[in-house]
Order: sequence, then C-alpha cells, then structure tokens
Amino acid sequence: MNNSNLDTNVEQNSVDSELLKIRRAKLEDLKQTGQDPFLITKFGTNKQISEIKNNFEELLEQEVKIAGRIVSWRDMGKVSFIDLQGDDKIQLYFKLENLPPEQHENFTKWDIGDIIGVCGNVFKTRRGEISVRATSCELLAKSLLPLPEKFHGLKDTDLRYRQRYLDLIMDSEVKNTFIIRSKVIKAIREFLDSKGFLEVETPILQNVAGGAAARPFVTHHNALNMEMFLRIALELYLKRLIVGGIDKVYELGRVFRNEGISIRHNPEFTELELYEAYKDYEGIMQLTEEMLKFVAKKVLGTTKIKYGEVDLDLSRPFERITMVDAVKKYSGVDFDDIKDLQAARKAADEHNISYKAEHLKGDILNLFFEEFAEKHLISPTFVIDYPVEISPLAKRKPTNPDYTERFELFIVGREYANAFSELNDPVDQRQRFVRQLQLRQAGDMEANLPDEDFVTALEYGMPPTGGLGVGIDRLVMLLTNSESIRDVLFFPTMKPLDK
Repeated sequence: MNNSNLDTNVEQNSVDSELLKIRRAKLEDLKQTGQDPFLITKFGTNKQISEIKNNFEELLEQEVKIAGRIVSWRDMGKVSFIDLQGDDKIQLYFKLENLPPEQHENFTKWDIGDIIGVCGNVFKTRRGEISVRATSCELLAKSLLPLPEKFHGLKDTDLRYRQRYLDLIMDSEVKNTFIIRSKVIKAIREFLDSKGFLEVETPILQNVAGGAAARPFVTHHNALNMEMFLRIALELYLKRLIVGGIDKVYELGRVFRNEGISIRHNPEFTELELYEAYKDYEGIMQLTEEMLKFVAKKVLGTTKIKYGEVDLDLSRPFERITMVDAVKKYSGVDFDDIKDLQAARKAADEHNISYKAEHLKGDILNLFFEEFAEKHLISPTFVIDYPVEISPLAKRKPTNPDYTERFELFIVGREYANAFSELNDPVDQRQRFVRQLQLRQAGDMEANLPDEDFVTALEYGMPPTGGLGVGIDRLVMLLTNSESIRDVLFFPTMKPLDK
C-alpha cells in the first residue's frame, strides 16, 4: 500500500471513529429516556415494500405498516424525505406535525443506516413517485457505523466479498444475483421432481473421498479415532442408491476440494448430481439440454442470454463433437492416427505440451484438448467420448474400448457439466481403482481413492445407468453474467486479514 492510500485510510478511520462516537451518544440518549431500540423484539408489518409498489392503485390512501433500513435522507426543515430499503425501496414523507409529539425528539436521533418501522398512508407525489406519508414511526435498531458513501459505494472488491452484508445494502443488483441463484436451484428441483426423480441427502463426512479427481480436506473423528474426509463429490453414495433400487435420484449439496482459489474455483461449492437407471449418456445429454433450457426460461423468462460480450441462445440445439475431433479441429493433430504412447509423446513435444512420466495416450489427448480446443467452445457444446485414462468411473464404448461414453458440456470456453454412462462392471472398476492408486503413489494427490465398499455394491449388480454432475455456481455465473464465482457466493472463502 502506498503512502497516499495509507493517509487516506487513516483519515477515513478518523472520520468513522468520530461518527461512531456521535452515534453512540445518540444511542445513550435514547437509552436514558427509556427508548433503547435494541430492547424492541418485533414490529408488526402488514405489507412488504414490493407489495405497495406492485399494487399501488389498490392501496392508494390506505394505511400500511412497513419496516426497513434508512438509505438516504433529504431534510427540508419541517419536512423530510427518507428512502427506506426492505425487499424494495420506497420514499417516506415525514412532516413533524403529523407525528405524535413523543416521537419528535426521537426523530432527531436517527441516522442513515438505522432500521425503522413506519405506519402511514400510501400516496403518489406530484412527481409521480409512490410514497408513504408517515403518521407514526419507531426506531428498531441503531446503526453505529456509517454506510459507505452513496455515490462511490463499495469499490474495493475484496471488501465486498468480506462484508457481503454491506454489498447487499449498497447494491440492489448484488441482491438480485442471489435471488436468481435461489430461483435457479428451485427451478432445477421443479424440473427433476416433475421427471420423477427423488431428492436425497448423502454423507458429507466420508471414510473415502471418491467420485472425482480432487484433493480432499482431511479431518479427524475423535470418538472413532479415525481420519475422515469432506466429500469431493456426491457420486459414489448416489450410485449405491441406484444399486438399492432407487432408479431416479438426485442431490443438490455442498462439496469441498482442497485446491486453489480463482475466479472459477472456490474450495466449497454447490453441485447437482443425478443418476437414472436404464439410461445411457445419450439420454442424459438430452435431459441436460432440456433442463438448462427449462431453468433459463423459468428464471429469466428467456433462453437468450448475454455473457460478457457473447450472445447466447439456449433454445438452439446444443452442438456435439468428440474430444478427438475437437483436438483435430483446433490443433491439427489427429489422435486416431496416433497408435501408441510413444507417438503421443512425440506429438506433445512438437506442440510444446508438457506431460508427466505416468501420463498415457489418453492423458496426453486431454492435455491437447485443454490447451487448444476448450477456449473455442463458445456456443453450448457437448464434448463426447473421453479417453478411459481420465474417466475412471465411466463405461467404455463398446465399439472402441479406449474411450468412454462420457461427455462434458462447454459454454463460453468453460465446463458446466460432466456426465457418463456409469461403469457398472465391478471387475473393470477395481482395475481402474488400481490405476488411480498407482497415480497417487506416483504423486498425483488428485487421483481417485479406491472405495472397496462401492465395488462391493457393484458386485451385487447395478443396472445400466446414466449420471450427471452440474456446477451450480458456474451455472448461476452464466445466467447472471457474473465474471467471478465469488460474485455468486454469499460468503466466498477468503484469507483472514491478519494472515
């Protein structure tokens, strides 16, 4: 931090400290007169602000009781105009002579940021603004710290995420983003419930962190004296339920991955996973496309959305391309012509692709895809048929066992969904877990941990099944045109200021 910023912060802290003293003095005055707002336990509102604005004609000149936070104040002598913020914002008209005498004195103890309850009549000003003419008022909570200055608001992005409560007070668009998030989750539930899926809950604390390639958070269970993990995926327990005869199942839940933080990644995030017996990845592709179109239409009222500078229309059929064809299209390298690991390494060397000693041909194909193809997938595109080396839980393609019946959905160069025809062969599954264990022993701490109980479940028999995982936070980012995952999480993971 440079000296000018330091000086500004010191000056601002000094101003805040002085304002804090003034506001505390006002609070003490209220307490001395028996008007401590923090002793009030309720205020009987009969209307939300949005109700008044949406039903103005019906409520004209009717008495309403509303409550909210003072966000602006224009004092014009005996008359004051106050903007009150609740689920929406409305103007209050205060004329001291209209208030009970005992409220006159208390009125002068109010500040911007205070939370008040107001009784009054609905009317419209000469300028046409819907307002409430206050006839009585009550201070319900005192704001001891001043809100950020109105016209500058919270410009410090880091502060916005750390003090989300201030961000929500100062910016209605921020609140709207989270309202949309809630509606997205509700719409997903509505869609899946209508298809006969059963919503369930599975353990967050697990003995084996499986179902994805990710490093887990480790904890210790004192009573059992054993190491446990926060789940990195929902997959393996949900597929146990498929084995148990619940043919359509889904879960919306938090998962945890001990990885880096970026505009796309938060260590704690929300995922949808669903599984349907007797479906393959083709059926899940159709379901995914139908669901995303339903959610966009339900939440936004349209399937036409804008993300950054890109205009998208989700009503159009989603494109499909194999991983091999995508790599060929954008790098010129045809992996159908690459017959072995030696040839794959040679192609990687020629195209400056870094790989590890333990990487096989399929791993190198995926490295090519990430380097050359992913960023070009702007329109909704299903990338299908992933190599078996990077798909330890997916069923092999009967016509080409080097690849699996797996797809990922890409939009604006980002992955939004991962799905496959689920591997239900316990012998093959155990062999792939062995391969994952070898990768871990070679230093890849994101490789899948073997889960013997899951293999045992498969040995009892799991029907052909299609599965899907969707990152809810990224989907909300897409539908709200948000650049960072932190913009769609109320409280993103942040490093403490004193660290």
